[in-house]
Amino acid sequence: MPSKAILLTAAIAFSGVLAAPAEATTASSPQSICGSGFGLVSDGTRPVKTQRGERYGTVYLLYNRGTGENCVVTVKSRFIGSKTQMSARLTVMHKARNQKQDSIVRIDAGKFGQYAGPVKYWAKNACVQYWGTIQATSGSIAGGGRTSWGNCG
Repeated sequence: MPSKAILLTAAIAFSGVLAAPAEATTASSPQSICGSGFGLVSDGTRPVKTQRGERYGTVYLLYNRGTGENCVVTVKSRFIGSKTQMSARLTVMHKARNQKQDSIVRIDAGKFGQYAGPVKYWAKNACVQYWGTIQATSGSIAGGGRTSWGNCG
């Protein structure tokens, strides 16, 4: 019996529209992953590295001035196409940093071939942290991002 992906592709092709499944789409830039209106913020690009310094990719923080949303994506530079465990995390703090409150955390995690995310959340006049992880095919894990609060406002 044909797989669901083959049947879906055949159905799309038959209808006159040919589209690749989302997983097969190549990520050309973090902006294309987050969508229209998003741009990189200052301090919005960090390497995703192992403890030994091997770089597996990059985690990006973007912002949309029109909607007030932040967006985080983690993009592989190694193991592209191999579905490995990855994550993109955005943490938002809406009140002043010296007041007690719970932060808002949004995560996209799973086995992906190219990128994790986009993780979006409204963060106008808020402070954010961002983090990304990529697991190698061998099992070693790389991480990177910013754990201090930044881009407040």
